[in-house]
Amino acid sequence: MDRIRIRGGHPLVGEIAIGGAKNAALPVMACGLLTDDRLVLNNVPRLADIGTMKALIEQHGIAVERLDPLGRILSLGGQITNTEAPYDIVRKMRASVLVLGPLLARCGEARVSLPGGCAIGTRPVDMHLKGLEQMGATITLESGYIDARVQGRLRGADIVLPMPSVGATENLLMAASLADGITTLRNAAREPEIEDLAHCLISMGAKIEGIGTGELRIEGVKHLHGAEHSIIPDRIETGSYACAAAITGGRLLLRNARLDHLGAVARTLREAGVEIEEQDSGLLVSRRNGLHGVDVMTEPYPGFPTDMQAQYMVLMSVAEGASMVTETIFENRFMHVPELNRMGARINVHGASAIVRGVSQLSGAPVMATDLRASLSLILAGLAAEGETIVNRVYHLDRGYESVAEKLSACGADIERISG
Repeated sequence: MDRIRIRGGHPLVGEIAIGGAKNAALPVMACGLLTDDRLVLNNVPRLADIGTMKALIEQHGIAVERLDPLGRILSLGGQITNTEAPYDIVRKMRASVLVLGPLLARCGEARVSLPGGCAIGTRPVDMHLKGLEQMGATITLESGYIDARVQGRLRGADIVLPMPSVGATENLLMAASLADGITTLRNAAREPEIEDLAHCLISMGAKIEGIGTGELRIEGVKHLHGAEHSIIPDRIETGSYACAAAITGGRLLLRNARLDHLGAVARTLREAGVEIEEQDSGLLVSRRNGLHGVDVMTEPYPGFPTDMQAQYMVLMSVAEGASMVTETIFENRFMHVPELNRMGARINVHGASAIVRGVSQLSGAPVMATDLRASLSLILAGLAAEGETIVNRVYHLDRGYESVAEKLSACGADIERISG
């Protein structure tokens, strides 16, 4: 099993290209199920989760072709020949449930395994199912599968989400695009990835209003057509490498990064002492003075994202003073804390909050990654630590970060990936 070795203490200097957003690419790939025409996607990241979604869509009958040697341009097209999303594929990634809405809207039926993914919480799909039921679907759960059917077309409905769920918003947005009538999604998620999905659907002929707000109005159409769409840059990758620049006292140009997508991340990092400067080619991130503790609470966008919580906690572990990190999205997302404490961090968890008391120096140690974002947080800790850090179980990393060791090494980090 692969692991990553890091010898810390080297400021990162240089530039890192920010790739396409995984969490935008996955739902946009599911749009390929909404039309028989060709959908061409640019700026697709090369990640394990993209491969999983490719395999899932292909087994539904849609051809997915790579149009360039690096696989950053995908062409999707073909007719749906199978409406079952099997456990063997869906168990690898929670986003696989995003095929449910498109399959049901196109074919009137879908059988989708209950999803898997990182073990960071229950993340039920209740909101997806209740919304589809309001649109006329009949849904049963049996033997670990969601069985959904509708007579004729889905119908427009007024749907109020109990919380702004990203996945439920995406699934219902895609389904509503082909429904009969008008669907209103209230308390919808507002993440940039939702906006990206809506823009892709509009380019395919969908009629959507309220993009970027908590209320989406979708007027269903009978058919969607092919289109070409470019995936937005990954704001979580941007935030992660911004933390890398700050924790090492370095200076990184994050090429293609967008400040307007960072929301509370940029505000919080600046308050903690990180300098972020907009440039034509991206964001320049540096730290000239010391870091200091700033409390943070994870919230739906534009609040601080749960996907940045672990990385920010590492930054706070070497900041002056104390800070409190409160997790409100997932109930099991502090699994990286014992590993950070092995490296000399002083973090105490009390329920949904972690008290972080900054230390002057972390120490290298063998640690184990427990999920995708925890993997990157341990690498950040290794970059700042004295001595050698070995991060085990880095297969999680491949789901959401492309060529981490290569990108960091090119900027001066002493880091390598060890196979076997």
